[in-house]
Amino acid sequence: MREYSSSWFRIVLSSALTFVTVLSGAQTYFEDKVSNSDHLRTTQAKELDAYILAMKVDKTRLNALFHPEYSSDRAYEASTKALRKGFADSIGYPPPTSPIHEPATFDKIGEDDLGIYYRAQIPILAGVHSEGIYIVPKHVKGRVPLIISMHGGGGSPEVALFHGGSNYHDMVRGGIKRGYAVFAPQHLFSAQGYPGNIRNQIDDRLRLVGTSLTAIEIAKITRSIDVLIKRPEIDAKRIAMVGLSYGGYYALVTPALDSRIKVSVSSCYFGVQEFRYEADENSIPSDFRFTDRFSLYQDPEIAALICPRALMIQAGKNDDGPHRDKGIQLSPNVAAYYSKLGKADRFQFDLFDGGHEFHDDTAWDFIKKHL
Repeated sequence: MREYSSSWFRIVLSSALTFVTVLSGAQTYFEDKVSNSDHLRTTQAKELDAYILAMKVDKTRLNALFHPEYSSDRAYEASTKALRKGFADSIGYPPPTSPIHEPATFDKIGEDDLGIYYRAQIPILAGVHSEGIYIVPKHVKGRVPLIISMHGGGGSPEVALFHGGSNYHDMVRGGIKRGYAVFAPQHLFSAQGYPGNIRNQIDDRLRLVGTSLTAIEIAKITRSIDVLIKRPEIDAKRIAMVGLSYGGYYALVTPALDSRIKVSVSSCYFGVQEFRYEADENSIPSDFRFTDRFSLYQDPEIAALICPRALMIQAGKNDDGPHRDKGIQLSPNVAAYYSKLGKADRFQFDLFDGGHEFHDDTAWDFIKKHL
């Protein structure tokens, strides 16, 4: 019989036990309570909340992007180039498209003592049109200025034009009465056969393909201008824009990107989203949300892209707080751009006696002065 040492036996036994352990899978693991790291997740939330609050007031990026130069109009406009490009990029403007090989159409729908009314269909993207009412004043002699008249939320050119114009008053016909041609485009707020939130649905889908509803609707105006200035009755150097509420938003963002618009009147909108953001960051409607909306492109900075062209901001004394209060607070920031450039008369903040409505008298006087 072979004799084995005790040490050899222990080695063999140990190897056998290890082999059995591996086969049986009886390994041990470190375990801990999941709740022991709850405080770390809370810390993450607090850190990100503090970061957002800090970024809300940090102007470092804005100051790096925008250095206003006040030595001349040309120098100032050159100094806005980076801010303008950043704003355009943030909303996906201009929206991508294929070449358009389709003429615009102007179908006469009526006339009265003031003018001739047309239903306009203007291609602005491949398969996408700007639709609205185009009005030429009667007895036109030579070329006349063009007014873009932009309705508000839930509205239409027809609501702003017919049967007294509701709270728009003379925002459309006022231009015709003064001998201007007027284009009143339709923007998307509702559509038969579509859900009530069609606007937000379309905007969400547009962002997934590299643009936004804001960019599309700006393009519906700017590319309509491309077509309208070729008409024989239009003076291409004299273009103005007016808008109420949602239309007031577009009366800011459109001339910010299109310098052909020489005068703009933004009524009952300025500072609305800043008011909402200050009260509740998530209260901003989705189509007003775009990258850096409140870190780089607040309403005063968008207005800075209009300067030194003429800009009037209107607010009704009897309108609700969001449509009035923050605009009163922020308007001096805009006035400063104009004053430093020596063009103080080209900016006016009109706090008028009224509610959520277009204030005709001051608006049309301002346009007449600067157009």
